[in-house]
Amino acid sequence: MIDTAPSKRFAEFFAGIGLVHEALRSSGWKCAYANDIDLKKEEMYKGHFGSSPYFHREDVWETAKIMEKMQEQLFLATASFPCTDLSLAGHWQGFEGDHSSTYFGFTRVLQEMGDRKPKIVLLENVTGFLTSKDGADFVKAVSTLAAEGYWIDCIVLDAKSFVPQSRPRVFVIGFHESLRSGRILRQDDGWLSTGKWRSAIDGARPLRPDSLIRLMDRTTLATGWATLALKPPNQVKYSLASVLDTGDEQEWWDKAATDKHYKMLSELHRTEVDRRAQAGGVHVGTVFRRCRNEEMRAEVRFDNLAGCLRTPRGGSARQIVMVIADGKVRFRWMSPREYARLQGVPDFTLAKNTIQSLFGFGDGVCVPVVRWLDQNVLTPLFDDECKEQKSIAQNLNSNRRVVV
Repeated sequence: MIDTAPSKRFAEFFAGIGLVHEALRSSGWKCAYANDIDLKKEEMYKGHFGSSPYFHREDVWETAKIMEKMQEQLFLATASFPCTDLSLAGHWQGFEGDHSSTYFGFTRVLQEMGDRKPKIVLLENVTGFLTSKDGADFVKAVSTLAAEGYWIDCIVLDAKSFVPQSRPRVFVIGFHESLRSGRILRQDDGWLSTGKWRSAIDGARPLRPDSLIRLMDRTTLATGWATLALKPPNQVKYSLASVLDTGDEQEWWDKAATDKHYKMLSELHRTEVDRRAQAGGVHVGTVFRRCRNEEMRAEVRFDNLAGCLRTPRGGSARQIVMVIADGKVRFRWMSPREYARLQGVPDFTLAKNTIQSLFGFGDGVCVPVVRWLDQNVLTPLFDDECKEQKSIAQNLNSNRRVVV
């Protein structure tokens, strides 16, 4: 890898509407290359960030075309590759499916970059990534990344630590072997090592569920496992009601639609709604429609959290707002602006088309989660590399003076 003064620039693969970009730019990261294949997401991306000449709408498998656009040394590459085949939506096909397997289009680009590989790679996906094919897909993914010279860490972060949305996601971080930061703690002699790496893993246990640790335990990498001395994020105090609009001016459903969805509630859920209606006051919840035993059901939650935002395929995956006020129950579809708030970007520019906005946010990352990763991993490692480069340059200058 070429040793030149690092620049705080990154590439964003599977960019979508640019929520990773939105998270990173607050600390000075500059997006040098963004890739996605979806025209509507490109439109929404440019609607928010401007003309964005670095946005490259192209199939990630078109390696040669991508390499033509990526001529500079970048410090970071991110990839929120498609989750479809790692979930029920893709019938659990895993990397055998056409969507999630595009991850290997991304790693092929890394391979082609040769000595210009980014110092850090950040992957993001659903928790099904860990269980797909009994963990075999995860092992294949991290092993492929390790073969390109990256030491690997993996954590699970839930958006509910930052915003009122239940959204657990897996983050894989690859540290290139050329990184010199003393923050990186590499695995010593295997899983039973008593070194600093093991202590750091044990000290941040909430970031790694037992299933993940078992998966790491059984996986041998060409490089190895590595981590930083991380602590789980502090819980932010928030209110779901504060991000949902409850006024009369909203597009509340008429009586027929309201009665229909009230009847779709199970007996348990209907009891919870009735109890709150009888208690008086204002109660705010969210509702998903799900197929249970071949019957469509409405499921409500009042735990100060919205369910995980999804893309609005067929309508049933779109979230519903329920408000109970003065004994009256009201329903309506959740709005794009509320989706934006739940992803931590209340002022993000919306598309003119509602469904387009919902797809964009439903497919995206939660911005405060990525900012936490930036503050605790990405920017500290960038700063360390800058200091190392400065130190090397000073030593070289000193040696030249001595020779003279």
